[in-house]
Amino acid sequence: MVISRIADGIWRQVETVQDTVSETFFEPVVRLGVTGLARSGKTVFITSLVANLLDRGRMPGLLAASEGRIEAAFLQPQPDDTVPRFDYENHLAALTGPTPHWPDSTRAISELRLSLKVRPNGLLSGLQGPRTIHLDIVDYPGEWLLDLGLMERSYEDWSNDTLSRIESRSAAEAFVALAKTADPEAKHQETLAQDLAREFASYLQAARQDGFSDCTPGRFLLPGDLAGSPVLTFAPLRTDGPSKRGSLHREMARRFEAYKKRVVQPFFRDHFARIDRQVVLVDALGAIHQGPQAVEDLRAALSETLSAFRPGNNGFLSNLLRGKRVEKILFAATKADHLHHKQHPRLTAIMQALVRQAQDRAQYAGAGTAALSIASLRATTEDEMKHGGDMLPVVRGTLLETGKEAAFYPGDLPQDPAHLLTPARQGAEAWLDQDYQVMRFAPAPLNLRPGDGPPHIRLDRTAEFLFGDRL
Repeated sequence: MVISRIADGIWRQVETVQDTVSETFFEPVVRLGVTGLARSGKTVFITSLVANLLDRGRMPGLLAASEGRIEAAFLQPQPDDTVPRFDYENHLAALTGPTPHWPDSTRAISELRLSLKVRPNGLLSGLQGPRTIHLDIVDYPGEWLLDLGLMERSYEDWSNDTLSRIESRSAAEAFVALAKTADPEAKHQETLAQDLAREFASYLQAARQDGFSDCTPGRFLLPGDLAGSPVLTFAPLRTDGPSKRGSLHREMARRFEAYKKRVVQPFFRDHFARIDRQVVLVDALGAIHQGPQAVEDLRAALSETLSAFRPGNNGFLSNLLRGKRVEKILFAATKADHLHHKQHPRLTAIMQALVRQAQDRAQYAGAGTAALSIASLRATTEDEMKHGGDMLPVVRGTLLETGKEAAFYPGDLPQDPAHLLTPARQGAEAWLDQDYQVMRFAPAPLNLRPGDGPPHIRLDRTAEFLFGDRL
C-alpha cells in the first residue's frame, strides 16, 4: 500500500510537469471548473457561455471580443477520453428551439474543450501572429463539491454534527426515529444498515427539495453505478468513540472511510485538483425564499466546502513544486433576471456577504475573487406596474408551471445584507419585515440575429474576470 501511494504520487508529479511544460511553451490551457448546488443553473451557464463565445455579439464586457482580437472559436474533442463530453448541442437546442425548455440538470462530471484563436495586444502585437488558447470547461455536480469537506472528518464527528443539525427538521423524522432505535454497539446486520441508508437517502432528497444545502454525502443524491453498493450503505449514528469489532458502529465507520477513499479522493485527485479557474453558482434567491434557516444553511455549506479549494498563483515553478492552484474564483448569484436591474446590486452584496469568509481566505492566499449577480439565459423582460399609488419595478415572463404570461415583484431585498444574515444566524424561523417570493420562468422563444448568442446578464463580465487575462 505504501509503495503504491508513493508510485502514484510520483506519477502525478510527472503528469504535472508534462502539463506545465506543454501549457507554458506551446498552446496555453485554462481549466475552468463550473459547479453549484442543486438548481443553480450549471448546465444553462455552460451552454450559454459557449454559445456566446462562438457568437460574440453580446459579449462587449469581454475585452478580447470587443477589441475584435478573437479571430475564431471552435469546439474540439476534450483531452480526457475517460470523461463524458458535455452535451452542448442538445442543451442548446433545448434552449433555443421552437418550444424552448430547460435542459436536464448535471448528474455526473463532463467536459468540453473550446479553442480560441486570439491575436495578441500590446506594442508587439503587429510582430506576432494569432495563438490558440484552449478553454477546458469541467462541469461537476455541486453535491460532489460538498463531499470534499468530509475528507478531514471522522465518522464520529460527521455523525454527531449531522444528527444535531437535522433532528429538528420535519423531513428527517422517519430517519431520526429509526436511528434512535438502532443500537450502535449491537452486532452488524446488513438489513438494518440498508434500512438506515435508505431512510437517510430519502431524507437527503427531501432536504434538497426544501432548499437545504448541507446534503452530504453527495453520491447519496446522485448514486449512478454505485447504487446499492456497500460504499453507499451507511448513515450517521450517535456515537462517543471507537466501538467493538463487528458492531454496527464499526461497520458504518469503515464504510464512511471507504466512501472517502474510493469516491471522494479520486474525484479530488483526478479532476478537482487540476482546476485553475473556478465559478461557483449559487441560487441565493431560492434560499432567501425558503427562509432564514435555508440562508444560514447555505452560508455554512459554502464556507465549509469552499475551504477545499487550493487558492494561489500558478507560476511555472509553483506548478512544479506545489501542483495546481485555483487562481481565480467567481461567486455568482444566478437567476438575476428574476429581479429588476435596480435590485441587482443588492443581490450582489448579499452574495458577497454569504461567501465573505471563503473570499477573504482565497484573497489572502493570492487568488483573485469576485462576486456577481448574473443570468446565464435571460428569460424575462423588465417593466413597471402601479400598485397603491407607487410604481413597482417588476419582471415579465412565462410561468413554467402554467405557461401563462405574468408580471412578478419578488419583494424588496435589503440594502444591508446583515438584515438577512443576522436573523439567519440567530435561527429565526421566518423573515419579520418581508416575504420574499420566487417564480419559476420558462425560457422565452428566441429570434437571434447572426453573430449573437443567447441573451444574458453579465455573462461577458463573468468571462472577462475568469479568463480574460489569458486572452
